[in-house]
Amino acid sequence: MKLTGHVWKYGDDINTDYIIPGRYMELTDPAEMAEKVFEEHDPAFREGVKPGDIVVGRTNFGCGSSREHAPIALTGNGVSMVLAESFARIFYRNAINIGLPALECPGIHDAVEKGDKLEVDVTGGVVKNLANGKELKFKPLPEFMVEVLNAGGLAPYLNKTEEW
Repeated sequence: MKLTGHVWKYGDDINTDYIIPGRYMELTDPAEMAEKVFEEHDPAFREGVKPGDIVVGRTNFGCGSSREHAPIALTGNGVSMVLAESFARIFYRNAINIGLPALECPGIHDAVEKGDKLEVDVTGGVVKNLANGKELKFKPLPEFMVEVLNAGGLAPYLNKTEEW
């Protein structure tokens, strides 16, 4: 499973309120949520993000509340994955559960700049920065998690497995 996209780069402790402010928790439509992503933290994101783009963070990405709105809002904008040096565990699980790859990759923050194009081999554990030639390795996701992602998230995966 290989994905390519351009980088949106953020730092440490990007919390779920930065991703989508808490005042929008009544929203249930991913398209509506997408309109609020990084509203206060990076307003240019919504105008510039393209389908397939990749969000890169440093440490503790997705800290804060346990709500699923943050990864859902990112996918509503077409974000294909989030790469970070570390994740808040609840964001990590929520992302995988809704079908958004969240990959821990040591050194990713310093190896990329906003706008760089990356090629990520999710199952092979390799990130290639096509802009500067840097290549990083990360621990690939377990096969089960890749199956969940390929199904589009945990609910579709479980629905699929119940059919047999």
